[in-house]
Amino acid sequence: MKAMHAAYDGRWLLAALLLMTVLGTAFADPPRAAAARERNARGEVLDNRYNHGRYYPPRGMRVRDLPGGYRPYYFRGRPFYFNGGVWYAPGPGGFIVTRPPFGLFVNVLPPFYTTVWLGGVPYYYADDVYYQWQPDMNGYVVAQPPAEADQPGPPPPPPAEAAPASDFFIYPKNGQSAEQQAADRYECHGWSRTQTGFDSTQPDGGVPPEQLASKREQYRRAMSACLEARGYSVK
Repeated sequence: MKAMHAAYDGRWLLAALLLMTVLGTAFADPPRAAAARERNARGEVLDNRYNHGRYYPPRGMRVRDLPGGYRPYYFRGRPFYFNGGVWYAPGPGGFIVTRPPFGLFVNVLPPFYTTVWLGGVPYYYADDVYYQWQPDMNGYVVAQPPAEADQPGPPPPPPAEAAPASDFFIYPKNGQSAEQQAADRYECHGWSRTQTGFDSTQPDGGVPPEQLASKREQYRRAMSACLEARGYSVK
């Protein structure tokens, strides 16, 4: 009888382990993305594609509560929550780190994104997700990974007569959090773009070539003034 109970317990344990494995892999990173990814002390995985160099919680990770400052979005009636470049969806016992669906519209990029040019088109990359600017929507959409995703090409060379608009550094003087810095920079970008007509996220700023140098400098001055008014040192 004891042998029968032992055998039954063994089969039950094996079945439980198999179920946990299936559930774990259902929400995990794809093998290509997860393989050999470095982890930090908090269990976050390093995303170093395009030298992005940021750590994110792995896909499938469950959290009881959403982090503070999240932004809610909806796609075809389904809720998604966005914070610090990480996407969450409702799941058992809380929320699950997930991949956003293609076509989901966002009005702000992740605080730490990497701009990559693929096929002559700019993409904004973070945590294995590609975003594209949509002028008609005045925002960004989650894009399909382009065909050249694993072999990014160099961006077009900047015009020789002027330095890039992003060629300055911002330091928080009042201890602003990374989230606050991202929000301030995004809002100042929107204000500066409206004031000058120059959009630093677009090739050549979206202005005629003969206006590029002057509009870029106007944008830079506007960004500096806006950020300095919010408690940043701009150099």
